[in-house]
This record gives sequence, structure tokens and C-alpha cells, in this order.
Amino acid sequence: MSSSPAAATPRPPRVDILGVGVDASTMAAALGTIEDWISRGEPRYVCVTGMHGVMECQRDEQLRRIHQGAGLVTTDGMPLVWLCRLKGRRNVERVYGPDLMLALCARSVSRGYRHFLYGATPQVLDTLATRLVARCPGLQVVGTYAPPFRAPTAEEEDAILRQIRAARPDIVWIGLSTPKQERWMADHVARLAGPVLIGVGAAFDFHAGLKRQAPRWMQRNGLEWLFRLLSEPRRLARRYLTNIPLFAWYLLLDAVGLRRSPPSHAR
Repeated sequence: MSSSPAAATPRPPRVDILGVGVDASTMAAALGTIEDWISRGEPRYVCVTGMHGVMECQRDEQLRRIHQGAGLVTTDGMPLVWLCRLKGRRNVERVYGPDLMLALCARSVSRGYRHFLYGATPQVLDTLATRLVARCPGLQVVGTYAPPFRAPTAEEEDAILRQIRAARPDIVWIGLSTPKQERWMADHVARLAGPVLIGVGAAFDFHAGLKRQAPRWMQRNGLEWLFRLLSEPRRLARRYLTNIPLFAWYLLLDAVGLRRSPPSHAR
């Protein structure tokens, strides 16, 4: 890592989608931005966001502000990619959380980045770490932590922060659901004062082999939600069958000026 990094490359303004500022980026640009933060030791967090995250922000002003304060808000789902293109950002790509995780792990072998895994259960974390190292030989997974299924005590919070700091990671991967992972990152990024925090949700289960990912053709055509709904109907039916029509309705109202989204304060 450079001791005298060059000036940071300015990034284009975010695209406002229902009051949430989204980075209309590419995978290569997102990787470059994160590596720049690591080289500078800048504590930042990344919200990997799709339609679900945008809709949660409609219901939760604090969550919208958390997205506003993120170093990156990536286009995790194809609907956000299409909307960014409609708003004139033709070169935007899907920056999908599981793919971002694998790409950063692959780069880390030659660059020496250190990784910490936070979330899930001890068994999932052990399997995930083993599979990531098998996929990227030489990868440094320097620690894992499975939080309790309740609010941690102040003593537990202090202990996990000490554990992460002692491991000296460059990247902390957060495998919780939205909005838990976004709240955790916003609450802890300054207290950890060093690593980049990236919330990737279901990527832990995908890469640990516990859940199947949608085929690429479904992902490219914006049908991943259907694959996941059919795979986990009891858990995901309410999310998708409520959010999809409501998302479309809000976009329509926004387009004709009948609904005013809060300002995203896009960069």
C-alpha cells in the first residue's frame, strides 16, 4: 500500500431513485474506489442496494440518511441499473454483492488485503471462510464473528470492536439482512477507524453453499427475485409481492409529479 497516495479520482454525481442516491458505476470502478480507500486507510462503508433497500428507505428516514452517508451505494439489482440508464447514465453496470465479494477476494491475494467476516452463525462462517480460501488460495481471512440473535450488550459490543481492531482487517464483510447491516456499518465505521465495511447480505449463504444463486440469465433479465421467491416463499413472499408493485407505483407517481421523493443530496 502506497505511503503517499495520489489524489482521489472524483466520481460522478449519484442518480436519485425515489430519494436514494445510487452510484451509477461499474464493477471495475467500484473495485478501484474501494482499493483507493484501503490504500489511504479511509474508513468507509458500502451499501449494496437493490429495489428492497430503496423501498426500505421509503419507510425509514434514518436508513435513507445512512445510504446518503455511504461511500458507495451500488446497483445490486437490475431495476436500479435500468433506471440509471433511463436517467442518462448509459455505462452503468450491475454491481452485485456476491460478485463484488469474489472480485475483491481474488484481488486480495496479490495485494495482501486482510478480511474479517461478521454475521450469520459460527458454522456458516467456518464454511464460508474455508470455501473462500479454497477459491482464492492465499486469501487472508483474519477473523470471524457471529453476533447473537438479539441486541448485544455494551460489553459484547466493546469486545467485538476489540477483536476486529486486533485482527487489523482491510475489509469487514457484513452478512446481515437489510436494514440491519446498514445500521451496523453506519454505527461502527467511525469506531473501527480503518477498515472498509461492505454489507453483502445473502452473499454469505451463497458462497457458503447454503443457498443457490439464480442462473445468470435470470439475473441479467431482472428475474432473480422470482428465483429467490420460489426458493424461499415463506420468508420472501411478503417482501417481493409488496415491494415490487409499490416500487413501480412510486416510480409512476414520481414521473408524473404526483409524489415528491425526499432529496437524495446526491453527490
